[in-house]
Amino acid sequence: MIQEELFLSILIQRQLISETQAKQILQEAKSLDKRAEEVIYSKKLVEEKTVAQIKSELFKLPIKFFEKNEIIPRDVLHLIPEDTARHYKFIAFKKEEDTLSIGMVFPDDIRAQEAVKFILNRLNLKFKVFIITPSDLKLALSQYQTFIEEFNQLLSDFQKKFAAQAKKEISSYKLVDLESTQGVVSEEAPIIKLFASILKYAVRSRASDIHLEPERNVLRVRFRIDGNLSTALSLPLMVHPAIISRIKIMANLKIDETRIPQDGRFFTIVDDKEIDFRISTFPTALGEKVAIRILDPSVGLKSIHELGLEGKNLEILEKEVLKPYGMILITGPTGSGKTTTLYAILQVLNQEKVNIVSLEDPVEYTIEGINQSQVLPEIGYTFARGLRHMVRQDPDIIMVGEIRDKETAELAVQSALTGHLVLSTLHTNNAIGVIPRLIDLGVEPFLIPSSLNLMIAQRLARRLCPDCKVRVLANEVEAKIIEEGLKDLPLQTKEKLPFHPPYYIYKSQGCQTCNKKGYLGRIGLFEILQMTKEVEEIVLTQPSQEKLTNEAKRQGMITLRQDGIIKVLEGVVSLEEVLSITAK
Repeated sequence: MIQEELFLSILIQRQLISETQAKQILQEAKSLDKRAEEVIYSKKLVEEKTVAQIKSELFKLPIKFFEKNEIIPRDVLHLIPEDTARHYKFIAFKKEEDTLSIGMVFPDDIRAQEAVKFILNRLNLKFKVFIITPSDLKLALSQYQTFIEEFNQLLSDFQKKFAAQAKKEISSYKLVDLESTQGVVSEEAPIIKLFASILKYAVRSRASDIHLEPERNVLRVRFRIDGNLSTALSLPLMVHPAIISRIKIMANLKIDETRIPQDGRFFTIVDDKEIDFRISTFPTALGEKVAIRILDPSVGLKSIHELGLEGKNLEILEKEVLKPYGMILITGPTGSGKTTTLYAILQVLNQEKVNIVSLEDPVEYTIEGINQSQVLPEIGYTFARGLRHMVRQDPDIIMVGEIRDKETAELAVQSALTGHLVLSTLHTNNAIGVIPRLIDLGVEPFLIPSSLNLMIAQRLARRLCPDCKVRVLANEVEAKIIEEGLKDLPLQTKEKLPFHPPYYIYKSQGCQTCNKKGYLGRIGLFEILQMTKEVEEIVLTQPSQEKLTNEAKRQGMITLRQDGIIKVLEGVVSLEEVLSITAK
């Protein structure tokens, strides 16, 4: 392993990181049982290519940088099994006579070195080691057996084993007795591998959800990636009962219960990461539909600086989260990233000197140091009931997953008034709508100003793929939309922006990195309104939407549309995406 101190000292000498950052990196690496290098990659403190060059100097090894469309010969690639390559983070990319070129992210990893020697000794090959970046490894790994190829093989195995049973199932369009699928619970059964592959490829595709939907002739499998559902593959209907049986076994659900919905969960390891899968079954006319939520801590947990907050919005939030009491309410439709923002705030506040208690439905990610509880309405453990008990736990900070009713709203306000910092969510269209919504829920208007600190509205926009986005001159219509969006920006914000006519925007083309989609990941658009004396007066006198809107404009609030337009000009998102998700 690289001598961490030596490696970090080089980065300090070259002014790539500060001494304070180096100490923080070492501390985090120790706590997470990771390399300092991995922490640097995760936080994007130093460019990957720069790290590779430094490692090249330390190890006296050459570097291999992959081109975007560089293809590794399949016979060379498959000399190293995919699972081995992913686990040890190395790849075979070229073969010349009896010498194989190996790209390694961590060439000092003793276990990886031994794995390479073991494999190549069997093949009677010599090898030459090159340093590669994590991004290049990811690009190379994507060239292994394709999704469809693997499924075709697995389906072939399944069909051979269950041909007779399949014939009956297809003819009847009915679910078989799931307990009668005896062979499929064996770890060697094709159906086990089939379902494992679905999970594996969903995680690698950055899917947030998997939908398994029985139709008349096929079982449709759809992945939700960056907020949009798309068909990943269509399977023969004969595999449906066995897959459902496998899912229920893993999630500890009743196998023979097909008449009512069931919920469950299980954990498993995918690519050395512990992934939480939440299962929901739903009876339909053609059989049980299953929705699987994928919770990957490495993807789901983000810092405040990774959410998409910037400029004035970021300054306001960083200031408000430090207040000892009051409410911060986040609003937006389902799937707009509200919970992710709450978790980001909690990570800022998570210190030994404070007691943080959360009430969630469900607990999506466990955070060390925070007391997280899941509501169970079926036994009467609701948000309101949980909140009443939470205040007896001597909390400093309270997180309530959602304010849904009058009782929860009143308890949240009372908690904020009695010295607690309360974080929660509401369903409204914008930040201004928080106040009328609280009043609609039965909160007395005179209590709102003294309890409510901050209102945040947000949406999620798909990020343009950095590898294939291109800069183009905005046409007349696009330029007009941009001009209109920037017109009412606060003067202070507008003066800091480096954008002037003619405006340039970015459009995606699609490449291997983004699987030809043009988008890679998502980023938040934000709208933030503070409780000020002027807003307080409006709330206490005549809390109309119009008056609140006018005051927000006077304060210089950046709207969702305006935040989106800024990110369009920065090349982060497309104009079409912003117009779509901020449509009135």
